[in-house]
Amino acid sequence: MVAIGIDPGVALTGFGLLREEANGQITVLAHGVIETPKTQPLARRLQSLQQQLQALVATWQPQEAAVEEVFFATNAKTALSVGQARGVVLLTLCNAGIAIHEYTPLQVKQAIAGYGQADKRQMQTMIKALLGLAELPRPDDAADALAVALTHLHSRRWAQLSA
Repeated sequence: MVAIGIDPGVALTGFGLLREEANGQITVLAHGVIETPKTQPLARRLQSLQQQLQALVATWQPQEAAVEEVFFATNAKTALSVGQARGVVLLTLCNAGIAIHEYTPLQVKQAIAGYGQADKRQMQTMIKALLGLAELPRPDDAADALAVALTHLHSRRWAQLSA
């Protein structure tokens, strides 16, 4: 089963693709960021995000998606633009027929680091260790997306075991 994790944003949207085998082994297929041109108006940037995400979905054909929920209130303008990017992500995944699961940053940090206040470096270190990566995943948005995808796979497995 292939799962895609998404850390939404207008300038950078992180993505991480993981494959879980029947025996529970998890393999990293790809990770990185979708960048949108800063010189473009917001509508064009959102269109670019949608097109690039569609291409990722077409290439990797994930069955499930995990999307990080927006969680900050210090800058309303940033929150609104991230919310718009998140809407594009949800719509694109929904139109592709992919099952969508959502996780708060707190849920992700607790699942990956065991601590809800883990910083970016702690999260990158844990993702590197848990996924057996040679280097810390960069940039932060890609590491966050891998963390969201891994949180989903672990939550999914736990739900199956509990059923």
